[in-house]
Amino acid sequence: MSLKGKNYYIDAAKRAMKWHEENINKMKACRFDTIAVHGIYSMQESLDFNQGSIIEPMYMSTSQAYRDSDEMEAALAYEVPTWCYSRIGNPSMYYLEGVLALIESYGTGLDASCCATSSGMAAIASAADNLLCFDPDKPDQKMNFVATCQVYGGTFQQFAIRKHQEKNIEWRQVINSADISEWESLIDEDTRFLYGEMPSNPGQAFFDLEKICELAKKHNLPVIVDATVASPALMRPLAFGADIVVQSVTKSLSTSGFGIGGAVIAKKNIRARYGSDLMKADFAMYLKALPNRDNGPNISPMNAILAVNDIRTLRSRMDRLSRSTLKIAKYLKQHKHIEQVDYLGLESHPLHELAKKYMVLVDSEYDEQYGGQKVNRYGHLMSFRVKGSAQDTRDVFDAFGMIWRATDLGRIKSVATIPAISTHSQQGEEGRRLADIPPTLIRLCIGGEHPDDIIADIEQALAVLDGKKISKSTPEYSAGGASSALLGW
Repeated sequence: MSLKGKNYYIDAAKRAMKWHEENINKMKACRFDTIAVHGIYSMQESLDFNQGSIIEPMYMSTSQAYRDSDEMEAALAYEVPTWCYSRIGNPSMYYLEGVLALIESYGTGLDASCCATSSGMAAIASAADNLLCFDPDKPDQKMNFVATCQVYGGTFQQFAIRKHQEKNIEWRQVINSADISEWESLIDEDTRFLYGEMPSNPGQAFFDLEKICELAKKHNLPVIVDATVASPALMRPLAFGADIVVQSVTKSLSTSGFGIGGAVIAKKNIRARYGSDLMKADFAMYLKALPNRDNGPNISPMNAILAVNDIRTLRSRMDRLSRSTLKIAKYLKQHKHIEQVDYLGLESHPLHELAKKYMVLVDSEYDEQYGGQKVNRYGHLMSFRVKGSAQDTRDVFDAFGMIWRATDLGRIKSVATIPAISTHSQQGEEGRRLADIPPTLIRLCIGGEHPDDIIADIEQALAVLDGKKISKSTPEYSAGGASSALLGW
């Protein structure tokens, strides 16, 4: 029989939460790199609960036990913090969510929270679906949302098929995202949110986020930004007025390629025409505690900790990869077999000046090597268009010897794909035309190799267009060999 009573646990939780709040406030006073390295995991927590482990432990347990019925009742009523079930919460997930909330809100003075998800697509669905709230006074209404058409192929499918086609929720596509008047022309009384991806994958579309947020404020609408390519090391949309950021944690935030994950990071008290006060007050925590509890798209503990470890070096990694990407983009721009290079870091790019306003290496002004000045960095993703046919493009792509052919990005190894036949194939020819993704476009995500070696691989691949003989890079598999057996051939 319990003699403590539920209030005993509630009071204890209040003391613990006060301590955690003080610890988080201490971390907020630190520089970006320190936050990325330590997150919200403290020495005291390590010594008190985790055997002195310096690195955040991976809690693989599916659930938490309780001391008695009073503690269980308080926990399951959300009256005290709980790890009741790892579909909802888990210490490892908490470490990832804590560090992401801090680095996305870094330098803004804002309070933010995070809900980590099983993938970037789960993050987009979690953010968007829960803002598509019905107006109780309009039972026959037709909701819509305004979003750029230059988005990742999976996002295009989610918006065009899962929402627009299957649920009759209209996606109003912004064709030229840099044109603010086009955004405003698509907003009406049934619009629920504004959504944009910047820089876009793969075309590097960009828009003036501050002006979009001013427009959203005028219409009392939330702004969602997919900032996966930039990462918080180069751009933090909350600082410019966005309400919600979605991240594919799999990509820029991580580098190992070991795990899949996503995240929704939201400031407190978001704008929204509809939805409960609870949802608006703390959107990410609302997702975690209620709809995502019921729908189950949250991240696994293992993938959470894998991401936490990669995030520790985010700033220096994005700095180095950005510099390598700019060097490679400049090389490609002058190459005789290249029609166009899409990279915001090139001064010739029509959106370069706009991107320059937003994409800045965090804390570069405190880095001695930059002489106390803020420096611009434009990320590790670029694309280039081969001067020739779709088959010419495939020939170049097939000739890569070191650059990996895959649909991935953000890896420590350089990876390329042809979006028209891979990441954006399902959206159809018309959808690709709107997004400006021709079959001659190769998306290239630069890794940690020396840029001269990447350039050498590109050079020998482009040589196929000169009719030069090169060694075939695609491996041959012999019948009955070990590789064939592994592939099931």
